Amino acid sequence: MVAAGLLFRQGVAPHATYLFKHALVQDAAYSTLLREARRALHARIAGILESQFTEIAENQPELPARHYTEAGLIEKAAGFWGTAGQRSLQLSANVEAAKQLTHALRQISTLPTSPRSRSVEIKFQVAFANALIHTKGYAAPETKMAFDQARILIARAEALGEPPEDPLLLFSVLYGVWAANLVAFKGDALRKLSAQFLALAEKQTSNVPIMVGHRLVATSLMFTGELVEGRAHYDQALALYDPNEHRSLTTRFGQDVGVVILSFRS
Repeated sequence: MVAAGLLFRQGVAPHATYLFKHALVQDAAYSTLLREARRALHARIAGILESQFTEIAENQPELPARHYTEAGLIEKAAGFWGTAGQRSLQLSANVEAAKQLTHALRQISTLPTSPRSRSVEIKFQVAFANALIHTKGYAAPETKMAFDQARILIARAEALGEPPEDPLLLFSVLYGVWAANLVAFKGDALRKLSAQFLALAEKQTSNVPIMVGHRLVATSLMFTGELVEGRAHYDQALALYDPNEHRSLTTRFGQDVGVVILSFRS
């Protein structure tokens, strides 16, 4: 193919890089592979990426995800698509995160249900809903639907005696419902939801839900005219905030909690 001018070679074998002359040539070559042979090649590439090029697999999980998808190894593909989506979410690449997490959730929906698959689906569904906050909006129908689906999945798992491994997943979902009501300015619902959030948070051993709960109560009170009481809750939330420990919560609760507290408190 190199001699025929269909491939260009850069470097010396075995470390050479090969490029097709044109994308249509690549498509034609790919289409000549039988389905099973093609799947086997994709599986081999994905396995080598995962086992021998771990840095690439960790930093570009969408690469093994695509190859595992084409190989028909759905569980592996779903895991890597989900990891890619969560990584994109942490990098504020929200459009990419939404697409990658959509791939993950579609793959999971084709798998037999099990405690493991339900746990992974909840985690990716919550991440997907958080990506939609920034790509569609807090009160957009797609965002509401994503958070509603996350609530259904969590309730279903709890009914089976399988509460989420990470309790913050439930709080992230409750935050999404509260935020939609904030944007729609439903004051009574705001105050009711934030009070429920804080009451549930105070039953936890972690300070994170309590900090977020005080923040939600504070904002709900401020937006409905109770400024003095609202500021007191902001003060309580701020006392619990640690930027080094809590900055990663941005992907769970819409924004950096400390920045929100300081801006609204002022």
